[in-house]
Amino acid sequence: MGESAVNNGVNVDALLAARAALTEAPAAAKFKWRASCKWRNGTHSTSSVQGFHGLGEEQNHKTEFSFDADHPEVFASEDLGATPIELVLVGLASCLTAGVAAVAQNRGIQLNSVEAKLEGDMDLQGILGIDSDVRNGYDDIRVSFDIDADASLEDIEALVAQSQKRSAVYDVVTNPTNVTVAVNKTTAA
Repeated sequence: MGESAVNNGVNVDALLAARAALTEAPAAAKFKWRASCKWRNGTHSTSSVQGFHGLGEEQNHKTEFSFDADHPEVFASEDLGATPIELVLVGLASCLTAGVAAVAQNRGIQLNSVEAKLEGDMDLQGILGIDSDVRNGYDDIRVSFDIDADASLEDIEALVAQSQKRSAVYDVVTNPTNVTVAVNKTTAA
């Protein structure tokens, strides 16, 4: 891409170099992301992420990141964190927004501001066991972007479309993913 007066805080040259390197070494592109979760009390838990496997070896974030999850008081809980289903919206919003910034940088479009607003509709009759025919998850998720950029509306829409096309979280939310659950019994020390 060369020198650019556009600065959205994304090192596109490094991203493109990584893409080229991974094209030559596809095994290095196989990543394992990890999270752990500890129950605190009631419906409150704390999840953390730090290590992952990628580029053929173990990697670590600069620091361990923690996220509290709980349910709101209307569910007789303590409301000590966002609900897990809200964290799904956070992941989707963050992934799409990061994509917008990266694509804009690559296309030479200066962003002034980007805000994503998400809403998800969910009927709780499923997870509460009231009606087994009602889905447990979201019925519908709507994403709305407010983007101020030095570009036409058509170019901004193309940024969002490309971000959506490459978003890992959008893919996870919109396509089936195999999930295996195992249980190990532990004993208190």
